[in-house]
Amino acid sequence: MNREGQMNVIRKKMKSAAIAVMSCFVILAAGCSKQTEIAAETVVSQGMISGLTTDKAAYRPGEKVSFKLDLGKAEPKAKVIVQYRHLDEKIGEQEVKAEGGQITWDWTPPKEDGKGYMAEVFLSAKGEVMDHQNIAVDVSANWRKFPRYGYLADFHGMSKDELTAVIERLNRFHVNGLQFYDWQYKHHDPVKLDGNKPAAEWPDIANRPVSLDTIKGYIDLAHSKNMMAMNYNLLFGAYEGAEADGVKKEWALYKDPTQTNQDKHPLPDSWASDIMLYDPSNTEWQNYLIDKKTEVFKQLPFDGWHVDQLGDRGALWNAKGESAKLAEGYVSFLKTAKEKLDVDYVMNAVGQYGQAFMATQAPLEFLYTEVWDGHPKYSSLKDIIDQNSKYSKNKLNTVLAAYMNYDLADSSGEFNTPGVLLTDAVIFASGGSHLELGENMLAKEYFPNKNLTIPAELEEHLIRYYDFLVAYQNILRDGLEETKVAVSGTGDAAITSAPEQGKIWSFAKRKNGSDIVHFINFTDATTMEWKDNKGEQAAPVERKDVDITIQTEREVASIMFASPDYYNGSPVKLSFEQQDGNVKLKLPSLKYWDLLTIHYK
Repeated sequence: MNREGQMNVIRKKMKSAAIAVMSCFVILAAGCSKQTEIAAETVVSQGMISGLTTDKAAYRPGEKVSFKLDLGKAEPKAKVIVQYRHLDEKIGEQEVKAEGGQITWDWTPPKEDGKGYMAEVFLSAKGEVMDHQNIAVDVSANWRKFPRYGYLADFHGMSKDELTAVIERLNRFHVNGLQFYDWQYKHHDPVKLDGNKPAAEWPDIANRPVSLDTIKGYIDLAHSKNMMAMNYNLLFGAYEGAEADGVKKEWALYKDPTQTNQDKHPLPDSWASDIMLYDPSNTEWQNYLIDKKTEVFKQLPFDGWHVDQLGDRGALWNAKGESAKLAEGYVSFLKTAKEKLDVDYVMNAVGQYGQAFMATQAPLEFLYTEVWDGHPKYSSLKDIIDQNSKYSKNKLNTVLAAYMNYDLADSSGEFNTPGVLLTDAVIFASGGSHLELGENMLAKEYFPNKNLTIPAELEEHLIRYYDFLVAYQNILRDGLEETKVAVSGTGDAAITSAPEQGKIWSFAKRKNGSDIVHFINFTDATTMEWKDNKGEQAAPVERKDVDITIQTEREVASIMFASPDYYNGSPVKLSFEQQDGNVKLKLPSLKYWDLLTIHYK
């Protein structure tokens, strides 16, 4: 039989299996067990479903979830079968009539806080499962548990429809917090007032127009999706000439002990000002800026302050000629701010600068690191996330601001899909999330840069990756501990415990006695630097039935496989053999990233 004939036989078998399982759902009274499940890997998708969304990015315990499914065309007498899962356990099912081109339904998840769920959605017509898509649901009372941070950077006058389109797109990625970048009038005076009220418009530092209505509109829309709205600002910056607004030179930071050269962050000549720097430990400066931020929260319903710094500035001195200790100053500032202004705080640790102090002493919701050249490798991303977990004694999760295709973004083009997905795979598998999504996608530290566009293929992949991040959040970033699991491959599937070009990287974490083992595919990688500066990272060739051996003396009860690259992330129970301390099995497919959960007896 030729290859096409073999494929036809396989398709028929898969179709028959799907019909048989579907029949059990439709004719439960005829004796099929209520535990019968549709296996996602048996479904041959016919492209019927064109969209699947939820009404919010995250849900409070007890809140209902509203789903909306769009069909490319209406299918007569069709049904939607939904299987609700927590990890590899099916916790519920639901059947909905598919009348018309858009189907809606509600579901109330279990009330337990801090859980991720997957809704497997199957479209059936004429006794056949015709399509399958998944979507995730996060039930968390507070975003600090599983932060998925996005950004906004354009605040000119916009219509309600334009604002809504941006927020709806970010909602599909389950983004539950938004950094409002460079929204402010001046760093030392964020809200421009017209009498006792905010002005209708003001220029930002790059002299771009900022509309008050746009900011308010975005905040309201974010809140309607259970997204947190965080206003951005430095903790130690002011415009030139800020003395006219009450800022004092005695609060400044200097590059020399004789106070002749104030430290500053230079900006382009066409911008409003360079940023002059002040001592974050100076109590008068703290009171001045915190009072200004209090006015921000009085005038605008932001939820918190995204606090920025500028990394290691070298040796600095205050106005008394004393050596300035920035990291300790950051903690002092944040503690004072929290006492005077009890809102959420997130602070950037540029290149990890000051993170050890902030993670242990500052009142932060989670840890945030802007990753620079001191951490260039894929392994560096995991190292930062692991380090942050140790700093915080595994209490605070991590978000990485890691800018992709940095040099490529100097001119117009597209983001390189393989580069972005490999970086996200490493960050997500390591237990972090990636600040990357906003009106566009981040390639530079100046968020409004839009030289690179997002290709449709990447957009589709990212939806699956963020669904995967949420659905499996309890075994990705919920108090896991690093562990050693010896994994080996056969043939050309070389598996290593450290990332190497041309090989598969595997590492493991443990929770509640189960091992979670990750596989990230660098077999076709052209670079091992996560930034993929020029957008040249190659797409890995998909590998099928990858033979692996896991060494363990513990008796294995079951093994679950899942991948954002395989059947929309649905879990698959794998068969295995265990003998003489070795467990042998096959990964059904490995494209970018696979995950195994090994349960023991």
